[in-house]
Amino acid sequence: VKRLLDRYSLPDPRMGEGEFANETLQDLYNDLVAQGSVSVRDALMAGAAIEEIDILDLEEYMAQTDKEDILLVYANLLRGSENHLRAFANNLERQRVEYTPQYLSEEEYRSIMEA
Repeated sequence: VKRLLDRYSLPDPRMGEGEFANETLQDLYNDLVAQGSVSVRDALMAGAAIEEIDILDLEEYMAQTDKEDILLVYANLLRGSENHLRAFANNLERQRVEYTPQYLSEEEYRSIMEA
Protein backbone atom coordinates (compact mmCIF):
# COMPACT_ATOMS: atom_id res chain seq x y z
CA VAL A 1 0.00 0.00 0.00
CA LYS A 2 2.88 2.35 0.83
CA ARG A 3 4.23 1.87 -2.71
CA LEU A 4 0.89 2.91 -4.17
CA LEU A 5 0.75 5.95 -1.90
CA ASP A 6 4.20 6.94 -3.10
CA ARG A 7 3.55 6.08 -6.78
CA TYR A 8 0.43 8.26 -6.92
CA SER A 9 1.70 10.95 -4.48
CA LEU A 10 -1.10 10.27 -2.02
CA PRO A 11 -0.88 11.27 1.65
CA ASP A 12 -0.41 8.50 4.20
CA PRO A 13 -3.37 8.73 6.61
CA ARG A 14 -1.33 7.04 9.33
CA MET A 15 0.88 9.20 11.51
CA GLY A 16 2.18 6.46 13.79
CA GLU A 17 0.98 3.37 15.61
CA GLY A 18 -2.68 4.08 16.36
CA GLU A 19 -2.42 7.70 15.24
CA PHE A 20 -4.33 9.01 12.24
CA ALA A 21 -4.40 12.40 10.51
CA ASN A 22 -8.16 12.06 9.90
CA GLU A 23 -10.03 13.03 13.08
CA THR A 24 -13.07 10.87 12.28
CA LEU A 25 -10.83 7.85 11.72
CA GLN A 26 -8.95 8.62 14.94
CA ASP A 27 -12.19 8.83 16.93
CA LEU A 28 -13.43 5.54 15.47
CA TYR A 29 -10.09 3.88 16.25
CA ASN A 30 -10.16 5.15 19.84
CA ASP A 31 -13.77 4.02 20.34
CA LEU A 32 -13.14 0.53 18.96
CA VAL A 33 -9.95 0.06 20.98
CA ALA A 34 -11.83 1.08 24.13
CA GLN A 35 -14.71 -1.26 23.27
CA GLY A 36 -12.36 -4.13 22.49
CA SER A 37 -10.51 -3.71 25.78
CA VAL A 38 -13.54 -4.65 27.90
CA SER A 39 -13.69 -8.41 27.25
CA VAL A 40 -12.93 -11.09 24.68
CA ARG A 41 -16.50 -10.88 23.42
CA ASP A 42 -16.23 -7.12 23.02
CA ALA A 43 -12.87 -7.48 21.29
CA LEU A 44 -14.43 -9.88 18.77
CA MET A 45 -17.35 -7.50 18.24
CA ALA A 46 -14.97 -4.59 17.67
CA GLY A 47 -12.90 -6.67 15.27
CA ALA A 48 -15.97 -7.62 13.27
CA ALA A 49 -17.07 -3.98 13.15
CA ILE A 50 -13.64 -2.96 11.84
CA GLU A 51 -13.89 -5.55 9.07
CA GLU A 52 -17.37 -4.38 8.11
CA ILE A 53 -16.17 -0.79 7.88
CA ASP A 54 -13.14 -1.91 5.85
CA ILE A 55 -15.38 -3.82 3.43
CA LEU A 56 -17.62 -0.81 2.85
CA ASP A 57 -14.65 1.53 2.43
CA LEU A 58 -12.90 -0.82 0.00
CA GLU A 59 -16.04 -1.25 -2.11
CA GLU A 60 -16.41 2.53 -2.27
CA TYR A 61 -12.76 3.06 -3.20
CA MET A 62 -12.89 0.33 -5.86
CA ALA A 63 -15.76 2.15 -7.55
CA GLN A 64 -13.65 5.33 -7.70
CA THR A 65 -10.65 4.05 -9.66
CA ASP A 66 -9.79 2.22 -12.83
CA LYS A 67 -6.10 1.76 -12.00
CA GLU A 68 -5.37 -1.97 -12.18
CA ASP A 69 -2.62 -1.95 -9.55
CA ILE A 70 -4.87 -0.21 -7.04
CA LEU A 71 -7.84 -2.46 -7.86
CA LEU A 72 -5.67 -5.54 -7.32
CA VAL A 73 -4.59 -4.36 -3.87
CA TYR A 74 -8.16 -3.38 -2.95
CA ALA A 75 -9.47 -6.78 -4.11
CA ASN A 76 -6.89 -8.60 -1.97
CA LEU A 77 -7.67 -6.42 1.04
CA LEU A 78 -11.40 -7.01 0.49
CA ARG A 79 -10.95 -10.79 0.49
CA GLY A 80 -8.90 -10.52 3.65
CA SER A 81 -11.56 -8.41 5.39
CA GLU A 82 -14.28 -10.84 4.37
CA ASN A 83 -12.23 -13.75 5.74
CA HIS A 84 -11.59 -11.87 8.97
CA LEU A 85 -15.28 -10.99 9.35
CA ARG A 86 -16.18 -14.68 8.99
CA ALA A 87 -13.53 -15.58 11.57
CA PHE A 88 -14.77 -13.01 14.10
CA ALA A 89 -18.40 -14.08 13.62
CA ASN A 90 -17.49 -17.77 13.93
CA ASN A 91 -15.53 -17.14 17.12
CA LEU A 92 -18.48 -15.24 18.56
CA GLU A 93 -20.76 -18.14 17.62
CA ARG A 94 -18.48 -20.51 19.55
CA GLN A 95 -19.15 -18.30 22.57
CA ARG A 96 -22.89 -18.62 21.89
CA VAL A 97 -23.16 -15.03 20.66
CA GLU A 98 -24.96 -14.45 17.38
CA TYR A 99 -23.28 -11.62 15.50
CA THR A 100 -25.54 -9.05 13.89
CA PRO A 101 -23.95 -6.79 11.28
CA GLN A 102 -23.40 -3.26 12.52
CA TYR A 103 -22.58 -1.51 9.21
CA LEU A 104 -23.27 -3.93 6.35
CA SER A 105 -26.74 -4.74 5.16
CA GLU A 106 -28.07 -8.08 6.34
CA GLU A 107 -28.04 -9.24 2.71
CA GLU A 108 -24.37 -8.36 2.13
CA TYR A 109 -23.39 -9.87 5.48
CA ARG A 110 -25.18 -13.16 4.68
CA SER A 111 -23.55 -13.25 1.25
CA ILE A 112 -20.10 -12.93 2.85
CA MET A 113 -20.84 -15.51 5.52
CA GLU A 114 -22.08 -18.04 2.95
CA ALA A 115 -19.13 -17.59 0.57
